[in-house]
Amino acid sequence: MFQVRIHGRGGQGVVTASELLSVAAFDEGRHAQAFPTFGSERTGAPVVSFCRIDEKPIRSREPISEPDAVLIQDPTLLHQVDLFGGLGHDGYILLNSERDFTELGMDDFTADFRPERVRTMPATAIAREHLGRPLPNSVLLGGFAGLCDQVGLDAVTQALRDRFPGKLGDMNTAAATAACEYVRASLAGGVHA
Repeated sequence: MFQVRIHGRGGQGVVTASELLSVAAFDEGRHAQAFPTFGSERTGAPVVSFCRIDEKPIRSREPISEPDAVLIQDPTLLHQVDLFGGLGHDGYILLNSERDFTELGMDDFTADFRPERVRTMPATAIAREHLGRPLPNSVLLGGFAGLCDQVGLDAVTQALRDRFPGKLGDMNTAAATAACEYVRASLAGGVHA
């Protein structure tokens, strides 16, 4: 089973991101589940959402304490919440930030991870360019498709089109595609972004 934990703030589409990821995995023929956990339901409050992906039915319903991947929609959570708890050194990290891990003062932490599995990307900037709004959720899903092989970009973009028909779906698909290309380019360059 592959387990993803998504951190963000209320209003950033954290819950929607995990739902879309589960739909993309399901559309590829696998079993998936998505569910959130959060405290006060207000814009800006920390929110965590979970997604499990497996080849067989998923029986577990508890929050993910040992994720295989962590997606972080809001970098201001870095020093407020234990974002990386339970994440092994073979795990994936995708962080929405225009700064790299060195600039964020995290290179000591990320040094223990496989360099091809740890990335920052300017998800908010990509969202503004393609959506006209700073909503990083679909962007991070596209970046995740470029970072690991758990879900393909085609499945992510189809889930986005199904959820957001018409022009909004096209804009989200363009944002996710740009993010996937960004991550793949950073991996091809061998940069520990």
